[in-house]
Amino acid sequence: MMGWALTACLSSSDCFRMDVFCAALVTDTLGTDDHGINQDAWAGLQEAQTSGLADQVAHIDSVDARDYSKNIAYFTERGYDIIFTSGVALDDVTLQSADLTPDSVFVGLNQTFEESRSNLISVTFPEDQMGFAAGTLAAKLTRTRIIAAVCETSGIDAMWRYCEGFRAGVASVDTTIDVLVVYRDNGDREKLFVDEDWGYETGSTLIRRGADVLFAAGGVTAQGALKAATEYGIHAIGAERDQAAALGESGSSVVTSFYGQTQLEVQEVMRMVKNGQFPENLEGQVQYVPLNPEFPLGWSEELNSLLESLFAGKIRTNVEKSR
Repeated sequence: MMGWALTACLSSSDCFRMDVFCAALVTDTLGTDDHGINQDAWAGLQEAQTSGLADQVAHIDSVDARDYSKNIAYFTERGYDIIFTSGVALDDVTLQSADLTPDSVFVGLNQTFEESRSNLISVTFPEDQMGFAAGTLAAKLTRTRIIAAVCETSGIDAMWRYCEGFRAGVASVDTTIDVLVVYRDNGDREKLFVDEDWGYETGSTLIRRGADVLFAAGGVTAQGALKAATEYGIHAIGAERDQAAALGESGSSVVTSFYGQTQLEVQEVMRMVKNGQFPENLEGQVQYVPLNPEFPLGWSEELNSLLESLFAGKIRTNVEKSR
C-alpha cells in the first residue's frame, strides 16, 4: 500500500485549494473487488472524475479493521473534500473522523448514525424493498410452492427487514405459498456474518423440507446457504452484492442478487455537497443483477416496474424499520 500511498500523495497536493474538489473512498476489508458496495462506490468516484464532477479521486482498500482510522486520516491530512467509507464496520470511526476533521464531509455507505453532525451523511438502501422484490421473483420460480429464506440474526434490523420483506413479497403474489424463514438467532456472536457452516446446514435442511427456491442475506453466513442451493441444484436469490460473481462456481444456482445502487448514489451525494446541500440521511435506490435470458423478458420488466414503484412509495412493503 505504501507505493500506492506515495502516488496518491503526489497527485493530491492541490486538494486544499477551494477550486479543486477531491473525493476518496475507504473500504472495509472486502476491498473494491467485492462485487458489491465497494466496487460500485469506486466506480462511482471514477465516473465522477471522468464527468468533471470531481477533480481528483482515490481509494484505499483496508486490509485490517485496525487500519480504518489510519486510512481515513490519510485523506483528511491531504485535504480531501469528501470521504466515503463503506460498510457498517466503519460507522464508529466515520463518526469519530467527522468530529476530528470538520472541514471534510464524511459519507457512511450502508451506515446509520445515532448522532448527527453537520459534516456527516448516512446513505442506506431499503433492505425490505430488496427482500420484497426477491420474494415476488421467488414466487414465480417455485414449483413445489415451498420457498425458504436464510438470514443472519433478527436482532440486526437490516437482516429483519431483508427476510420479512421477502416474506411480504411472496405473499403479495400468492398467500398460499409456504415461506420458511430462519434467522441465526442462537448462534455464536463471534461468528456474526461469517458462520458459513450454519448457513450451509440451515439451507440444506430447508431444501430437504421441500424448498425449491432459497433467498439468503447476511455476509458469509448467507453465502453458505447459497452454496447449499447450488449443490442441491435449486434456484437461489442473493443480496448485498452480486453473489453469483462473488461465489463463482459455488454460486451457479444464484438467479440474481439485489443490492444498492451505490455507483449512482455516490455521484448524487457529490453533486449535493458541491451545491452546498448536506442532507443528514439519504435512502438510495435498489438494483439487481440482470436475469438470464432463459427467463421470460416480462419478468425483468415487472421487476423494474416494481422497484420503481417501491422507491416512489407507490407500493409499500409494510415491514417496520426495526423489529
